[in-house]
This record gives sequence, C-alpha cells and structure tokens, in this order.
Amino acid sequence: MLFIDFKENMYKLGCFSVHQISNWKPDFDSKNLTRWCTMDYVIKLRNGLYTFPEYTDVAGFDEYVANRIYTPSYISLHYALSHYGLIPEAIFQITSVSSLKTITFKNSFGSFTYQKVRQNLMFGYERKPFLNMAVNLATTEKAILDLFYLYPFYTSEQDMIDLRFDQQILKEILNKEILFQYLVKYQNKQLEKRIETFSKTYQI
Repeated sequence: MLFIDFKENMYKLGCFSVHQISNWKPDFDSKNLTRWCTMDYVIKLRNGLYTFPEYTDVAGFDEYVANRIYTPSYISLHYALSHYGLIPEAIFQITSVSSLKTITFKNSFGSFTYQKVRQNLMFGYERKPFLNMAVNLATTEKAILDLFYLYPFYTSEQDMIDLRFDQQILKEILNKEILFQYLVKYQNKQLEKRIETFSKTYQI
C-alpha cells in the first residue's frame, strides 16, 4: 500500500485507531504501521492508536490526544486550573479524570495521567471546539471539586494558601452556586469540609 493513500484517508481524523483503519481497508496489513512508525511517518500514541508527526506542531493537539488515548475521560485537576489561570504553575503533564483505572501514558506529545472517579462523577465538563473536533475540559467548578476529592491531603487553611489560587480570577469566573450544586453529587462529608475551608480562605 502507498503511504500517500493511507495518509489522505486518515489525516483528517487527527488520531486514528486500528479499528478505523480496518473499517477503511479490511485487508490492511498491520506491518505497514510498524514500518511507518520506524520511518517516523506515523506516531504511536498507545497500543492501537496513532497520529501523524505534523500534528506535533499544532497547538492544543496534546489536549485532544489526552481525550483520545483513554476514554471516557476529561481534562481536569491541576492542568485545567492552570488553563483557567487559577494557579500560577505551568503544568506540563496533562491531568485528566476517568471512570477507568488510574494510569499514566507517555508518548511524543507528553505525559498524560488519569485519576479514577465513580461513574456518577463523570460530569461537569464542556466540549471545547478544536479544529473539526472537540476536547472534553472540566469547568472551573468541577476542576476544583475533582482536586479536593482526589487529593484529600489539602485540608487546612495553610494547605489552601499554599495552592496559590488567584483570588481575583477566582471571584471573576467561579460560579459558587454551581460549585455547591456539583458538591452535593459527591455525597462526601470530608469533601464538603475541604470546600468550606477553601471558600473561607479565598473569601468566595
């Protein structure tokens, strides 16, 4: 098979799976993928999922990769908080939440971690347009709740201060009503205490 024909059909997908290839060409020889990866014509993201090296130059494609290599999932926690300008650190590892087991992946686009939550907590994210696709990104309120739910060692007022939330941005973009509506769904008394301490610390 000619690589140019393969690329013409797969490129627009961004990331493509072996199943998508099989749907396109049932007789496709998987050895082609091995050879093309060796030649750097194709990048392997994880077992069964690939993309093209041209996408390494596309801003935001790593976020799309985060959604695709482990589904269902959405970007949350420290990466989402940094995205909204709520914490000062530049976060280079994309942090996500999933109903599947906790896991980490590394590939040409970076490092991707996934923290497990119950299936009923897979809510509170938006579909952020990206090229002809979309990226699942937690809302401000959900990213905060996920953080204090999955990292329960943030308990004291000093712990909250050490996170260095930008109080001005927090007051501008946080919807307190939605925060507490979402909080009820966790049904977690300890989380409620941590959110109460967080609210008092940052006067929201």
